[in-house]
Amino acid sequence: MRSFLQLGIQKTYVKSLHELGITKPTEIQEQTIPLLLKSKMDFIGLAQTGTGKTAAYGLPLLHQIQADLPLVQGLILAPTRELVQQIKKQLFKFTKYNEQKTFIEAVFGGEKIDKQIRNLKRPTHIIVATPGRLIDLIERKSIDLRNLKTLVLDEADEMLSMGFKKELKTILKYTSGKRNTWLFSATFPEDIQRLVNTYMSDNLAKVSIDQNKVVNSNITHQYILTSIKEKLHTLIRLLDSKGEERAIIFTRTKLGAQKLSAELQEEGFSVAALEGDMQQKERDKVMRSFKKGALQYLVSTDVSARGIDVQGLGFIVHHQLPEKTTYYTHRSGRTARAGRKGFSIALLLPSELEQIYALQKQVGIQFEEINV
Repeated sequence: MRSFLQLGIQKTYVKSLHELGITKPTEIQEQTIPLLLKSKMDFIGLAQTGTGKTAAYGLPLLHQIQADLPLVQGLILAPTRELVQQIKKQLFKFTKYNEQKTFIEAVFGGEKIDKQIRNLKRPTHIIVATPGRLIDLIERKSIDLRNLKTLVLDEADEMLSMGFKKELKTILKYTSGKRNTWLFSATFPEDIQRLVNTYMSDNLAKVSIDQNKVVNSNITHQYILTSIKEKLHTLIRLLDSKGEERAIIFTRTKLGAQKLSAELQEEGFSVAALEGDMQQKERDKVMRSFKKGALQYLVSTDVSARGIDVQGLGFIVHHQLPEKTTYYTHRSGRTARAGRKGFSIALLLPSELEQIYALQKQVGIQFEEINV
């Protein structure tokens, strides 16, 4: 395995990476970084959730920026405000020891647009955005993308599954010209293939990391058979058995997240809900508490948990199985990040066993039944 220096990363960035505890490139980073540093090209990177895709595209993007030109040169699109904020923070940390400052702005729904417009009047080199808010700002002429060099689509499969197809097409049309497009995704469904065929070069480069297993091999997949009546008690026994370990518990609906969180709070657990109807300030407060370890558990819907990157989660729980296979992949990817091991545990009714067998075939994983 080559070091970051051997891949071509500048010493100032390597110093920042080491300070963040990132000393060895992951597989997607090792294969992607030299390609993106050397050539101006369209690119597709396929890798599991939690394998270090942000650094794989973020470091080459930062190398491209001409800091003395106060123009938007890089644009990163991500599906959720949490992921947008996380990407901005990570890129900012990478630039800690740079002599010339790279200015990065995050724009997303749920925050007052006037504040973001004011921020964008400052020198800005890279914008990290959710698709809907970006289009709002473009239409208000608050963002100038005429000097854009690189467009990054992060979690592209998630953006499409969340209904952003129309917005993505609009943005790709707005930014057409000399820019390169780098697309990163955990899966490569037909919708993305059509997007690639329409808007990206025929001579693109592609890196695919172990796509036979789209779920991280460090995750152990388990299920517990229970009943509707006993499900809460089963979950309580499971959480008790895990001691101090932290987890995200997934529900299908907003109401389900609120109800389950309230029930667990009554049982004395350190827990809060994260769901789409919450105000941005509330969401931020819950996420800060969870990331700092003040909360042990987070009860979340699929959409609300997109882009959450919390280190050291020992396991995740499927209070209900998700509607789509890709949701299972993204849920499970919240644990076993950065080379660690983790558990993905489903609470099942006997009638749902067939879904487990289908998941095993579709995703290429093996489940084991456990008791608590």
